[in-house]
Amino acid sequence: MPRNKRGKRSAVSRGVSAAAAGSLRQELLQLQLSAKAELPCKGARNGGRADSGASDDDVASEALSHCSSASESASVLEEGTVSEPVDEQAAQEETEDKLKQCIDDLMDKSTKTRLAALESLRLGFSTRLLYEFLLERTLTLADCLERSLRKGSGEEQAAAATVCALLCVQLGGGSKGEEGFATLCPALSTVLSDDCASTTARRSCAVALGMCCYVSAADNVEDLWKSLGHLESVFSSSYPGRDGALPSHKPGTLGLHCAALQAWALLVTLCPASRLHALLELHLPKLQACLASNDVHFRIVAGETIALLFELGREFDEDFLYEDAAALCGQLKDLATDSHKHRAKSDRRKQRSIFREVLHYIESEDFPEEKIRFGVESLYIDCWMRRRTYDAFKEVLGSGVRHHLQWNQLLRDVFELGPALVLDSSVKANRISRFEKHLFNAAAFKARTKQRNKVRDKRADVM
Repeated sequence: MPRNKRGKRSAVSRGVSAAAAGSLRQELLQLQLSAKAELPCKGARNGGRADSGASDDDVASEALSHCSSASESASVLEEGTVSEPVDEQAAQEETEDKLKQCIDDLMDKSTKTRLAALESLRLGFSTRLLYEFLLERTLTLADCLERSLRKGSGEEQAAAATVCALLCVQLGGGSKGEEGFATLCPALSTVLSDDCASTTARRSCAVALGMCCYVSAADNVEDLWKSLGHLESVFSSSYPGRDGALPSHKPGTLGLHCAALQAWALLVTLCPASRLHALLELHLPKLQACLASNDVHFRIVAGETIALLFELGREFDEDFLYEDAAALCGQLKDLATDSHKHRAKSDRRKQRSIFREVLHYIESEDFPEEKIRFGVESLYIDCWMRRRTYDAFKEVLGSGVRHHLQWNQLLRDVFELGPALVLDSSVKANRISRFEKHLFNAAAFKARTKQRNKVRDKRADVM
């Protein structure tokens, strides 16, 4: 932001503080004058009662105390607008001490204690970078998570799977990440393939398996194909049967299939061109049939996966063609203009928006660019592959995705952001405070309202 604007904003804040101080001095003088003027009148009117009233000194002292309390509150407000420096090192050490206790609690006999520890680990891993802290504790934590996945309840398995994904994101694609993935992958695959396991746990394992494999086993083709096979065995049960009819599932099952299909699509972006052609021929017709599913979320995921596969096919083969493209476009147009009243309005709106994007891309390779800001940087989502990758990290990291985009080198390498930017003290000092920003926005709002009221006034001349 230009410095002249910052100067104006700081000038506004100085003007406000000066005006506040001036108003306090005027209030003190008015109180003193009014006290001196009123005391004689009261004495003349009430006789002897005037001696029992407050003296001039008492009134003045009361006014001074009133002024001092008001000035103190104003100074507190002004001081509150300046952010005090936070001791990052002390905060980091405190967080690590708490996480050490959480890792110890994972071996507790109480299920409630283990769940609380897993939730604390999830919050800590998603909001901070703890690579150095985890280097010495990777195997211990991986063993504890594996035990929770194999012996825990459905809720504990789901929480442990989420922490598994965060652990791989923290460790990155180095040797430690590969060791963690080698320990956790069998347990994640077992829970994912277990039809008797909780649907919530299986869904979390699908997300974690896709993320862990994407981060830690991207260069291992054997592990990649094993993970793709596990995920495909889950969502392929929603493919049409031999008679062309789509199967019906229990409530919640299609949510699991959506997660497995999204994780599968994430891993497909790593496939070499030699294997990709066979995947396109096998899955595109079946995914097209899934567009007729009764579940709006599964239809949307199937449509996004179709667009992703088209993008991959066109990237590796300029002459890529889909035989049933005309029928697919017709089906996408129907979904992009769907107005059936038996569906929720929000579902219809989201479906129309997504399928318009899918249709435009398949017909004209047009993708709506999206800009994501974090810190002083921006990330541009300009293709389906990048959107699927960002959505996968966002699902795992939650609100901490912007912090990791700013500081985690793994995400910066994935999205080609380069080394992390370190702002010097001069840049940080030039940032305006929240209070100054509030004053600027208030002044802009007032000016905008006045301008609009002039236009709205019926007496204004309309050219």
